Amino acid sequence: MECTVSWTGASGTRSGMGFVAETGSGHVVAMDGAPDERNPANGGQNLAARPMELLLAGTGGCTAYDVVLILKRGRHNVQHCSVQLQAERAEVEPKVFTKIHMHFTVTGKDLPASAVERAIALSHEKYCSASIMLGKTAQITTSFELCQVA
Repeated sequence: MECTVSWTGASGTRSGMGFVAETGSGHVVAMDGAPDERNPANGGQNLAARPMELLLAGTGGCTAYDVVLILKRGRHNVQHCSVQLQAERAEVEPKVFTKIHMHFTVTGKDLPASAVERAIALSHEKYCSASIMLGKTAQITTSFELCQVA
C-alpha cells in the first residue's frame, strides 16, 4: 500500500497547512489543519478535513465494510449500514485517540439482531485492521440499532 502526501503551501506566497494525499489506487484526498489564531501562518484555513478526522473516518469505513460483508456472506438481507464515531483524544502530545465509540445503524429485512451483533464483534475483534490498531491506544466501544423493513 502506498500514499504520497504533499503540502499545498510549499511554493510561492501560499501559506497554511493544507495537504493533498494521492493514494496508491489513484484517489486524491484533501486535508487541512484548524486555523491558528495566535499564529495564522502556522494554522490551516479549514478548507478540508483534518488528518485525524480522516483517520477516524477511515476506521468507520473499515468496520462498516466488514459488517456489511459479514452480513451479506451470512445471506442476510442488509439494506443499509452506517456508523457514527465519537472520539476523545489525549490532552497532551501526542494527542492519540483515547476513547472511540462506534454506533451502528443497520437496516434490513428479517435481519436478526444476533447476526448484527456478531458481525460488529467479528469486525472489532478480528477483521478491521484500523480499529484493532487504534485499540492499542483507545478504549473502543460499540452499540447498534436495528431497523427492520417490511
